[in-house]
Amino acid sequence: MKVDINSDLGESFGAYKMGNDAEVMKYISSANIACGFHAGDPIVIEKTIKLALENHVAIGAHPGYPDLMGFGRRKINLSPEEVKAYVFYQVAALKAMTEALGGRLQHVKAHGALYNEAAENETVARAIAEAVLQLDSELIFVGLANSRMLEVAKNIGLKTVSEVFADRAYTNAGTLVPRSKSGSVIHNAELCNQRVIQMLLENTVEAIDGSKIQIKADTICIHGDNPAALELAYSLRKHLEKNSVEIQAMKA
Repeated sequence: MKVDINSDLGESFGAYKMGNDAEVMKYISSANIACGFHAGDPIVIEKTIKLALENHVAIGAHPGYPDLMGFGRRKINLSPEEVKAYVFYQVAALKAMTEALGGRLQHVKAHGALYNEAAENETVARAIAEAVLQLDSELIFVGLANSRMLEVAKNIGLKTVSEVFADRAYTNAGTLVPRSKSGSVIHNAELCNQRVIQMLLENTVEAIDGSKIQIKADTICIHGDNPAALELAYSLRKHLEKNSVEIQAMKA
C-alpha cells in the first residue's frame, strides 16, 4: 500500500513565525505552500520551495482567501470571477517561482475557508478548478474526500486526489468539524495514527458523534500550524512504515 503525507507549510509572514517547516519537511512527501494571501510572503515562499527541493518533497500551491488577519479561515463573499482570478494569481506565482528554482509544481490545494466552502459549494469549487485548468491541466486538484469539489474538478478534466486529515475531527456528514468547536483539532499522535490506519485499511473514520463514515485516503494532511505538527508527522510516518505502507508523493 502507498500513500502521500502532505502538510500546509510556508505560513510564516514577515517577523511572524508559524510552524517548524524545516523539520516537518523531513517526514512528508508533499508540501502545500502558502501563496501570500492568507499567509506567506515572497521570502518565505522562496525559502519553503528550496526546503522542499532539498528534501525531495513534491510541491503544491496552497491558495486562500485574501485574509492575512484571519489566516484565511474566515469566509469572504466573492463572485466566481473573483475566486477564479485570486486562485489563478496565487497558483501562477507559486508555479513560476518553483520552476525558476528548478522544480515543478505538482498540485493545488485550497486553504482554510476557501477549501471548506468549495467542499460544499459547487460554484466556488468550479471557479477554483477552472483557474487550475487554465493554468496547467496536468496539475493535480486536491480535495476533501467524498466532497462535491472532487466531482466538479473531475468533470472539467482535472486529475484529482482524495484528501483525509490526520489531525482534524469529522462530522457525520464527512465534513471537517469547525475549529470553533471543542475536539475539532487532534493533538495526540497515537490517536492520529490509529485513525489513519483505519482510513487506509477500512476506508472508514469515526465521526465526532461516534458514527462511522466511508472515506477514501489518497493523501493524508497534517496541518503545519498545529503545535504538535512535528511530533504528528514523525510518528505517523514511522507508524505507516511499520505497517508496510510506503510513503510517496501523490499520484492521480
